[in-house]
Amino acid sequence: MTDLNRPARLNRTLLVLTGLVLLAGGVFAVGTHFGRIPPLDPGATLVPGTAMPPGWVWYAVAGGAVVIGLLVLRWLIAQPVRKPKSHTWRFGQDTGQTTLAASTAVDPFTAEVATYPGVHAAHATLGGTQDAPVLAVVLSAEQDGDLAAIRERITTEGLPRLRQALDLDELPTTIEFRFSAKAGARLA
Repeated sequence: MTDLNRPARLNRTLLVLTGLVLLAGGVFAVGTHFGRIPPLDPGATLVPGTAMPPGWVWYAVAGGAVVIGLLVLRWLIAQPVRKPKSHTWRFGQDTGQTTLAASTAVDPFTAEVATYPGVHAAHATLGGTQDAPVLAVVLSAEQDGDLAAIRERITTEGLPRLRQALDLDELPTTIEFRFSAKAGARLA
């Protein structure tokens, strides 16, 4: 199945690596302070002398900063990628073949879900292949919207119709709720 949240895997990996580096640095510092690391003297100065470091050190620090900056930039670019890769579906019959863009297949579904009470906007992506489809739904809900009722209506009304239209027995779905800045209509 297509991974629906690739940035989360990258985030977890980077957080684990950062945590391990910080933990190792902390163990090293505490071990040095209490004299548990034999080759290091806890009373020795951190750097020998007071002279400026050689010129190559500045280039190494600048190069390291550029590499770290590029890695952070790559990490930031990966954050908004949350949609699974969509494909064109092909339905073959004896009389011919029909192609259907995945985005076209979910347009009626998103239009229907957007009309549900408490939903401000709806976006959906049908990803994966015909053999292993996945649906990622992102809903912008109003501040006072009932999320449980919205989810219930999607699973009992919207998804069964979409599965029937696509002739699917199962359609794994993720629903992400985001809150809109707009509040729903108030009755006085």
